[in-house]
Amino acid sequence: MNLIEALFGSGRDLDSLQMAARAAVVFIAALVMIRISGRRSFGQRSPFDYVVAILLGATLSRIIVGASPAVPTAIASLVIVLLHRILAWGCVHSERLERLVGGAPRELYRDGRFDQKQMSAALITETDVLESVRRQLGSLDLSRIDRVLLERNGEISLIRTPGEN
Repeated sequence: MNLIEALFGSGRDLDSLQMAARAAVVFIAALVMIRISGRRSFGQRSPFDYVVAILLGATLSRIIVGASPAVPTAIASLVIVLLHRILAWGCVHSERLERLVGGAPRELYRDGRFDQKQMSAALITETDVLESVRRQLGSLDLSRIDRVLLERNGEISLIRTPGEN
């Protein structure tokens, strides 16, 4: 048995120290991959970014538990990160790609009226909007609200009527 196999084990028959050693290496590799991916991977919190985070976590965890061979799994993880980086770069340079990948905000409320078509498409109810008004403004009064937008990341933004505090 060579030193690397003694340290990291092979297959699924791993002891606690081998799993710990794998976890340490995967942790460092994940940090490197996140740096390659860029700050937006975990800063924007868009569905596009969550997909990368979930896939990366699921893929790298297979190395730790010995469910998949380490090197091919690490390469697959790197491919996920590079694809994310390439798509993010493409979104910066193409508004059409950005809309396809990231979506667009939806206007749910304007000038005192809910847009039922937009709300239905977004699966948002008037109760959801009122909850956001209560949380963000501490109020139940929609008269001070000019617009309500469902942002690309799923958050609800309230735009106050001009002149309102």
